[in-house]
Amino acid sequence: MSAPDPSPEPPAGPRPGVAVAPNATDPSRLERLRRLPILCEASDESLHRALAVATWRNCGSGELILDSDDASGDVWFVLEGTVRILVRTPSGRELILTDIVAGGLFGEIAAIDGAPRTAGAVALTRSRLCALPAGHFMDAACSTPAACRALLRQMTEILRRQSKRLLEREALPVRLRVHAELLRLSRPRLGRDGQPLGEERVVSPPPRQHVFAARIGTRREAVSREFADLARTGVIARERGAIVIRQPRVLREAVEAEIEAEMGL
Repeated sequence: MSAPDPSPEPPAGPRPGVAVAPNATDPSRLERLRRLPILCEASDESLHRALAVATWRNCGSGELILDSDDASGDVWFVLEGTVRILVRTPSGRELILTDIVAGGLFGEIAAIDGAPRTAGAVALTRSRLCALPAGHFMDAACSTPAACRALLRQMTEILRRQSKRLLEREALPVRLRVHAELLRLSRPRLGRDGQPLGEERVVSPPPRQHVFAARIGTRREAVSREFADLARTGVIARERGAIVIRQPRVLREAVEAEIEAEMGL
């Protein structure tokens, strides 16, 4: 994903849930398009065509942006906030695929193949989005070799991420899926001087247990049990507003050993 754009956005204007009509003459929005992933490599001509049909939308926390099986092919760019991508099983259970932060995009797969969407999107926090119709997105993405390569890199990233998650769900028991997700969500723990505190890592803010469970395809009770076991053995510790992973190597080695055993390595 591309880095968030720190420059100010045009005035928000409408309340959450209301899309702003396209404005083909707004130079500030044209500059914003030029800084979005993939579009930053597109030709000026295709960007002007995209600006003429782009819509800008404010979403409140928890607001549904699009549902699975949605027939639209729009590609959405996250300008501010965070959007959660999820799927629902036939039994109604939700599985979290990923969270898209500012500077990312979603919906590109449906834009490429024209098929109904396989996942839905919900604003996790108050968010600001820009949507492009599929045809104009593909026009921009195919306007230069650099933009084409950027789209290929985006698709490769999705494939790698989903392949890794699928392998974990198929090869790992719940205990080790908890280990893998803790590592994935964590970052190095820093001291007051901004330097890492040994090998310790931290998950902050910690996700609620039912959300964590949805990320790894299990139930809240199983997550609660595994967290308790890890805390009892000193591998993790709960602090205010954080889960500290005191022994990340223990989690990593257990996950890697199980995957190697499953693959016969």
